[in-house]
Amino acid sequence: MDSSNTVAALTSLANETRLEVFRLLVQVGGDGMPAGRIANALEVPPSSLSHHLKNLKYAGLISCRRDQRKLIYTANFGVMNGLLNFLLKDCCGGHPEICDPRADRISDGSSVRPSK
Repeated sequence: MDSSNTVAALTSLANETRLEVFRLLVQVGGDGMPAGRIANALEVPPSSLSHHLKNLKYAGLISCRRDQRKLIYTANFGVMNGLLNFLLKDCCGGHPEICDPRADRISDGSSVRPSK
């Protein structure tokens, strides 16, 4: 991930609703969640949610697929890991394990994708 992609992702996540949406999608994992269930879970009006989902999708943080008549949104774990790698790349003089034990798993390219 480069600087411009990182800025786009961080800018998108700098909104409370979008951060909540992204965290919810990370929690549900690879199966994703329909837009209506996201709106209900976060008590966000569908019209507002549509704007936030579009923003997260543009930043590459989420993806969308159609399942019959529903749009299913899923966190893009590759982009999430890329963002974390970029942020922790030079952590603690090249020793990310000093900063946070989880950083060692991130910086070595291991997936931190939640299990289903």
